[in-house]
Amino acid sequence: MKRKNTEKRKVTNDVSTPDDCSFMNILQLTNKIPYPPVDGGAIAVLNLSLGLAEMGHKVTILAMNTDKHYSDINQIPVAVKTSVYIIPVNVHAKITFTGALKNLLLSNLPYTGERFISTGFRKKLTGLLKENKFDVVQIEGLYLTNYIRTVRKNSNAIIALRSHNIEHEIWLRIAEQETNLFRKIYFKVLAKRIIALKAGIVNTYDLLVPITQRDANVYRRFGNTRPVRVIQAGINLRDISPNKDFTRPSVFFIGALDWIPNQEGLIWFIKNVWKGIRNKFEGLEFHIAGRNAPQKLIDFICMEPGIVYHGEVVDSKLFITSYRVMVVPLFSGSGMRVKIVEGMALKRLIVTTALGAEGIGAVNGEHILIAETSEEFVNAVSLALNDTDLYTNIPGNARKFIEKHFDNETITGDLIDFYRQFTV
Repeated sequence: MKRKNTEKRKVTNDVSTPDDCSFMNILQLTNKIPYPPVDGGAIAVLNLSLGLAEMGHKVTILAMNTDKHYSDINQIPVAVKTSVYIIPVNVHAKITFTGALKNLLLSNLPYTGERFISTGFRKKLTGLLKENKFDVVQIEGLYLTNYIRTVRKNSNAIIALRSHNIEHEIWLRIAEQETNLFRKIYFKVLAKRIIALKAGIVNTYDLLVPITQRDANVYRRFGNTRPVRVIQAGINLRDISPNKDFTRPSVFFIGALDWIPNQEGLIWFIKNVWKGIRNKFEGLEFHIAGRNAPQKLIDFICMEPGIVYHGEVVDSKLFITSYRVMVVPLFSGSGMRVKIVEGMALKRLIVTTALGAEGIGAVNGEHILIAETSEEFVNAVSLALNDTDLYTNIPGNARKFIEKHFDNETITGDLIDFYRQFTV
């Protein structure tokens, strides 16, 4: 394993290493600016970054600013920008039919990853590495592993891959749900290419930092021999205060609506579950929030009685605490649903599938309710709306569970302990 060079080098003022040598200078590479923290990926990145900064470490985020997840750097709160140095790089990574077809015919790379290969980003990264001495370069996700060679060439930093999910599983599960033959075949081809990409990058990093143990197991099957530490997505519990109690029943969903698993699960829930629940509760409302919903999905949502579509909300925590029962009907996808963790921390009663709860470790009936079929969802949500004791006990247990297993300060400290084993 390549270890850091302890010889002092000149660094720029913006990202210089603190005088105390016990603190680290950490560079994170991301394919989107993690602000606003409105989806699981952004929350996982930002919470860890702020946690590292609070411990005294110097944190720089080199982030792609794409068409799909564009963020105005000037709108990021001063408190965030003074804690973490965010460097945006505009990258044109828009998904198009022409781009997907060209990739399918002329490339062996998955289109989902090829979009993030950017000359501009590589050039900015090279300059940053040459001007600064980082202890750790943390790569957020499989699709940025293309830049490992650039880091190796220009830095002696330890390279850590943070695996947020098992990407090929997402597309295989989507393919299983797909009824259109062409799309089914395309998704399987995409999954096969992601598998090949992952097989090609295994052990090119120094350390593996998966978000769930299941992710770690999958990398082991791919042949990973590098040191591993599971570092879950932490929650800043000081910023999360459950502060509402409800007498009026309500149901809600929040999640990225440009993500196919969320789209499919939400459509399934509305078609197969919503009417059965609403027939039991007169005047019941289903509140839906999420960013980048396609117009076709919005039109479908707005056709159904009792559904209130909010679009992208400014404050996800306020939205979550404004309603009673959270539903996460997920049948494809991978990794850990950070929004469920956040909902548990905010003491919401959550009804989801076994896949939705994957990687969290919550126990059905104690911290969360698990349902798979439409009948089970109707029964579970109805029980959650009717049973006062259930509504009090499960969310209370969920909060205690998150405090014990997902406290951001504890998780961040565990990561630094892991890094120190290889940077001293």
